[in-house]
Amino acid sequence: MKSICVFAGSSLGSKPAYQSKAFELGELIAEKGIKLIYGGSKTGLMGVIANAVLASGGQVVGIMPKGLFHGENVHIGLSEFIEVESMHQRKAMMSDLADGYIALPGGLGTFEELFEVLCWAQIGIHQKPIGLLNVQGYYDPLLNLIEYSVNEGFSGHAHSYIVQSSSEPEQLLTMMNNYQIPDIERKWNV
Repeated sequence: MKSICVFAGSSLGSKPAYQSKAFELGELIAEKGIKLIYGGSKTGLMGVIANAVLASGGQVVGIMPKGLFHGENVHIGLSEFIEVESMHQRKAMMSDLADGYIALPGGLGTFEELFEVLCWAQIGIHQKPIGLLNVQGYYDPLLNLIEYSVNEGFSGHAHSYIVQSSSEPEQLLTMMNNYQIPDIERKWNV
């Protein structure tokens, strides 16, 4: 992978481990020569990972719609900052530039971005690795929900293998580099 799109909270969260693991992941991304693609904010975990990549000599591309400039604090020290017109353009551009995706802990915006790329993988729009940095079990409820959807017949068994999960940044990047596209059965049984 030459670039990774990271979805992350614009808040820091309630546990110091969220920040420390985000920083650790940022250092590793820079160390491995991977370009960070993200939402362009200097606040929350978004800012933590961007600052870690930059402090370690890495490249960071931030993408933000003009309408968010009033609510989010634009990170002015990025390698590249791209203004777009809408959230749809932001997500499309982040996806176009990325070879894979990682979700850090975050809220509804992070969930929405994550579920979009999961859905795209499920229906074959992309075959890029998707990872969860599962700090202190943050994403355990989501992983259980995905498994529940498989057990209840709403998702295929292979869909539970679309997403990689680890609490350790180094292990997560290794898993993503070794990602094998699962043989996804036809979603629609008609």
